[in-house]
Amino acid sequence: MITMIQRREGGFLISKIHYLGRRIFNQMLKSDKIDVNPGQGRILYVLWHNDEIPINELAKQTALGKSTLTTMLDRLETEGHLIRVPSRDDRRVILIKLTEKNKALHEKYRRVSQKMTAQFYRDFTAKEIDTFEAFLVRILKNLSDHLPKSN
Repeated sequence: MITMIQRREGGFLISKIHYLGRRIFNQMLKSDKIDVNPGQGRILYVLWHNDEIPINELAKQTALGKSTLTTMLDRLETEGHLIRVPSRDDRRVILIKLTEKNKALHEKYRRVSQKMTAQFYRDFTAKEIDTFEAFLVRILKNLSDHLPKSN
């Protein structure tokens, strides 16, 4: 348990890493002529692994608020990366589906992501990466447990 007297900078460091990581990743995407920003990439990453999912599920998997997600989906749809389609099972449910244009982008984006991952973990051993990611999963769970449960 951490006392209030101890100074811990984990959250501050994570914020700085997030900021720098986004800047560098954005530069990498631009240099490879990929017209998707890292935030949009988070949405596409989920869809590349599970296409045609409801907006509610996409919000859950990306940890984005519905209004933020809707704005980003609007832009991705305008740029031809995805479409919204009614569910065949329940017409009230809208599914998010990738377009053929976006499916062609997947491999290119994956290569840039691999370059970013290599930069991120430069000089780390596999064991250090496993330990670090296990700690991040615990932190994410701690923070997620703090949020009110939605129905």
